[in-house]
Amino acid sequence: MNPTDPTPLRAVALVCTLSPSPARSSSQLLAEQVVAALGKHGVSGEVTRIADHDVKAGVEVDMGDGDAWPEIRSTVLDCDILILATPIWLGHPSSVAQRVLERLDAELSETDDEGRMLTYGKVAAVCVVGNEDGAHKVGADLFQGLNDVGFSLAPNAVTYWVGEAMQGTDYQDLDETPEQTAATTATLAANTAHLARALKAAPYPAAG
Repeated sequence: MNPTDPTPLRAVALVCTLSPSPARSSSQLLAEQVVAALGKHGVSGEVTRIADHDVKAGVEVDMGDGDAWPEIRSTVLDCDILILATPIWLGHPSSVAQRVLERLDAELSETDDEGRMLTYGKVAAVCVVGNEDGAHKVGADLFQGLNDVGFSLAPNAVTYWVGEAMQGTDYQDLDETPEQTAATTATLAANTAHLARALKAAPYPAAG
């Protein structure tokens, strides 16, 4: 289990900014940096901005009427690693991130022939950006939700940046990535890729 392990892995990052493209997004920037860091460990990846798609409210696999979630869900089920990236709003994950968790709630009733959720064996990680403190709280909220719906979490599976309180600087406006954030992103990538390969080699046992 190291960067030279030939086992191919795929990642998908779901960016939960409130702003659709082509607006710039700090959450997307950090998610793209995580995908690039995972690439150093033999993981290919893609980034999807949820606000660009008509993801309906609800807790079903398919809410019908043009719902974009089934296609996004397909990419999640085809990947080994899910990255969830969110800004902090009023001390909480964005409403878009909450909607993603609500749609993932449907996985609780989707199982394979041995009773395991289809998300078992997949690894999740989190990216958080904001202009106030609260990254640990937001990370904890997302960790709990992701774990509830079947994803595993490696040690240090969150990378984040928060600006000074009551200031307006965004992560995307920085001249360079802060050293501590870059180091945290690198650790997230290494540990997440390692766990994903371990679970691919040795899946969780059947339920019961």
